[in-house]
Amino acid sequence: MPSVPFLGSLFGGRQSRDMTDYPVKKGEDEWQAVLSPEQFRVIRQKGTEAPFTGEYDRHMPSEGTYECAACHTPLYRATHKFKSGCGWPAYFDSIPGAVTRHTDSTFGMARTEILCSKCGGHLGHVFKGEGYPTPTDERHCVNSISLKFAKEDREGKSGV
Repeated sequence: MPSVPFLGSLFGGRQSRDMTDYPVKKGEDEWQAVLSPEQFRVIRQKGTEAPFTGEYDRHMPSEGTYECAACHTPLYRATHKFKSGCGWPAYFDSIPGAVTRHTDSTFGMARTEILCSKCGGHLGHVFKGEGYPTPTDERHCVNSISLKFAKEDREGKSGV
């Protein structure tokens, strides 16, 4: 993806924190060996891809599972996805236990960051109370590059 200077300054990423409290433990060199440079920037350094550029923004399958691009843990079912118009894939819920929430105080505001519970990879942020007609009134705003789509439901295969 081409770099956009203004967006890059807003969404450039932060240093990753200690990820030793997650079951998948890899050093930064190991992650760099298995992730593309852009995946590493977003997933490990907590960056953000530019809006409306991600592979899964408009992807609306009726079946399947969205997995963590770093460790292949199932995170979201296709049935969790909805059209929000925000520029990133949006989900109203995750597979139980698959996503961990943390407070993110960057940019002078408190947001809820979401991470893969297995490897600690940065997924995006979750927002509540926006009024979308979903069962949870939540929007998991996820970077496409943090995900891989599996047509078959592989939830049971990874032990989440």
